[in-house]
Parts: sequence; C-alpha cells; structure tokens
Amino acid sequence: MSGDLKIKVRGLCKSFGRKVVLHDLDLDVPKGQSLVVIGGSGSGKSVLIKCIIGLMTPEKGSIEIDGQEVIGMSHSEREQIMHKFGMLFQGGALFDSLPVWENVAFGLIAGRGAKRREAKEIALRKLSAVGLSPEVGELFPAELSGGMQKRVSLARAIAAEPEIIFFDEPTTGLDPIMSQVINELIKKCVDDLGATALSITHDMHSLRVIADRAAMIYDGQIIWNGDAAEIDHSGNPYVEQFVQGRVDGPIKMPVRHL
Repeated sequence: MSGDLKIKVRGLCKSFGRKVVLHDLDLDVPKGQSLVVIGGSGSGKSVLIKCIIGLMTPEKGSIEIDGQEVIGMSHSEREQIMHKFGMLFQGGALFDSLPVWENVAFGLIAGRGAKRREAKEIALRKLSAVGLSPEVGELFPAELSGGMQKRVSLARAIAAEPEIIFFDEPTTGLDPIMSQVINELIKKCVDDLGATALSITHDMHSLRVIADRAAMIYDGQIIWNGDAAEIDHSGNPYVEQFVQGRVDGPIKMPVRHL
C-alpha cells in the first residue's frame, strides 16, 4: 500500500506547553484521492495540516511525501517539496494591495520565477476555471464578495497545477448556496488536475461532495478512517455522534453554567 500513498504520517506528536494536541497520530492519504479529515473545534485538524506543510514542527513522528521523509529537511529540500503543494487557507489569505490576477499568480512569480506576462495569462485561465471573468482579475480583493474571494483563493491554489492541494475549512463563512458552489468547484478542479487532496472541515455536506475517503480526529488521534460513503454507517459511536450532530454521546462538550 505504501507505494500508493502520497502522504504517510506515523506517530505524530505535537504539544503546546502542557496541552497535547496530536498524540501518536497515523494517517494515510492515497495518491490521486481526496481525503477529508473531520473533527470538532480544537481537535487538532489545523495543526495536522500545518505540520505536514512545514509551518509547525512536531516533537515526534514521521511525515513522508512520495516516500520522502520531510521532517528535518534542509531549507532547499523543503522548497522543492513545497512546489508540489497548493493551499486554500481558511480566511482566503489574499494580499489586499495586489490585484486579483497578481494574487493568483503570486506563487508563479515569486516562487517559480515566471515572467509577469506569462503568469498573468495562467492566472486568467485559472480564474476562468473557477467561473470568474478576466475583468475580475483587475479588481482588488476588497472589491469582491466573500464567495468571489474564496474562488480567487481556489484559483491561486491550482495556479501551479500542484500534485497535492490542502483545503483548510474551505466553506467557512459562506452561505449554503455559495458553499455548494465552492464544493463543486473544488471537486472539479481536483479531478481535472488528477491531484491528491487533503481537506479539514467540520462541514459534513462539504465532505459528502468532495471526499473519496474520510477520517475523524479526536483526542489527538485518528479514530476512524474509510470510504467517505461509509461514514454514515461507521459503527464508531464518536463518528456517529459527530455526523448526526447529537449532544448525547461519548463526545462531551465543555459547557459553562451561568
């Protein structure tokens, strides 16, 4: 199986002071598939992605990309790995001072040394792929709605045609209709690229649209993983409670009584 894995995580541990966030976490992301990790707020979903892309360093464990250990890599080796990645951040993370096309082309120009004219042509093609016209490319992020900003962020994530795309809560802050638009665009863009995708979300509808496989993180570990179609019949009481949104169950939510 390991030869078919794009990302392989073993024994990952990450703490902040005395708070243990990830504890001996294992995760496999098969090549060419879209895996969605679900879990409650503060469960460690974002920390997991940040460890994988190198924004955080775990205390223990192994992270392999295409069979290559990335923890402890030199800066130049890490840069080569980063060229395989695209990322859609939760807040969009667009540069307010740059026009939309330059936001989309930023990685091409700054990271890969592309000429501005060539990068702009690519950016406009990617904007078209997410349903935005060339005219939008000349606007600034502040002139766009939240849904349009999310589309721009998606166009930037796919601009360099990455092998792996990370999605951090891609539908946060969007209304139900725009959430569905973004979910369908994510599905189409990932499929068109033949990319591997790793997403984190607490939005079950998003999972049902974009996921081939699903996993749940709880108490710092992956407690279930399998085909996304099986998540409603997982047989795991933690997963069932989360999926159904039930108050009663093994997951106890902290409640402060007034």
